[in-house]
Amino acid sequence: MTEGIDHLGIATHSLDSHTNFWLALGFEQGVDEINEEQGVNIRFFKPKSGGPKIELLEPLGEETPIGKFLAKRGEGVQQVAVKTADIESMISRLQSLGIRMINDKPVEGANGSKIVFVHPSSTGGVLVELVEHQT
Repeated sequence: MTEGIDHLGIATHSLDSHTNFWLALGFEQGVDEINEEQGVNIRFFKPKSGGPKIELLEPLGEETPIGKFLAKRGEGVQQVAVKTADIESMISRLQSLGIRMINDKPVEGANGSKIVFVHPSSTGGVLVELVEHQT
């Protein structure tokens, strides 16, 4: 099953342009990461009290998923990420219910996690990312 919301992904043209806002709210900035496969620069912010993180996503180019999102919709929430302990079982469960997946095999995500995306047509218009953190 799921373990709740892991993070909210926010597409932005520049990680630096929005960093001060999240710091001013009291979030702690993590280490930046580049995910070449996804074509994105990533910067996480975690609340000091625990709970869901904020993930800023800056495209490596215009033809990347985040680059295309920004061109079509502009800056803003791009996805809601849900934490799961067993991503393979969750994929199978969702598919057995007729849920449409964007990818049905996990790929590498930030911080060595495994991720997969659920198509917005099955979620009421929201891109949902499933995340399994490696221990």
